[in-house]
Amino acid sequence: MVIDIARLQRDPWFERVVALAALTQAAAAVKQVARFGSVRDPLATRVLIDSVLNQNPTTVVEMYPDLSHLRLGLESLLQQIGATKDKDVEVTRYVVGILALERRLQRNAKALDQLGQRLQQLHRQRHEFQFADDTVLAGMGSTYSDVISPLGQPLKINGKQEFLNQPSNQHLIRALLLAGVRNAVLWRQLDGKRRQFIFSRQRMVRVAQQILRELREHSEPLS
Repeated sequence: MVIDIARLQRDPWFERVVALAALTQAAAAVKQVARFGSVRDPLATRVLIDSVLNQNPTTVVEMYPDLSHLRLGLESLLQQIGATKDKDVEVTRYVVGILALERRLQRNAKALDQLGQRLQQLHRQRHEFQFADDTVLAGMGSTYSDVISPLGQPLKINGKQEFLNQPSNQHLIRALLLAGVRNAVLWRQLDGKRRQFIFSRQRMVRVAQQILRELREHSEPLS
């Protein structure tokens, strides 16, 4: 799939919306795991996990070279901030909780230092020692539990106990929440602010719609 990234990048809101879509995708993926036992699109999970371990991207496009992998996040973002009345209160609650944890993280130098050390270790485990994906996910989950979660009120996850009780799903949910925090940090670095949800909502909606329109126009037809 080839879309005109250069044209999209000319909009100053493009990178901010992509980061926010990734954050929202993490929240939507958490809901899917908790309620259905898995994320419907495995690539939607993979791109988020990769974003956590990519600590020094030069651009958002380098971090997310294939925007089709953020389709879930873009659609979920539009559902939350667009004109539709069909809001997903659960996803909104997760997004708000993730943003609150990111703010607390930024104010805690010790936690930031611990997080940096843990992520460097995880990066080495995957790229130097080729640890199995399950091991890396478990490490990401424990990083969230040890470093991020204690910063605020525990984020309550709703779902079916048969799925929530599975250790592999617990690791995945926490890893996805860690990815949400990572992309909240990215959004903030790109001058994202909470007040933009009120005063710049329509601008964000237009950019997200434009990206999705590009993805639809350049999607490969089924054979």
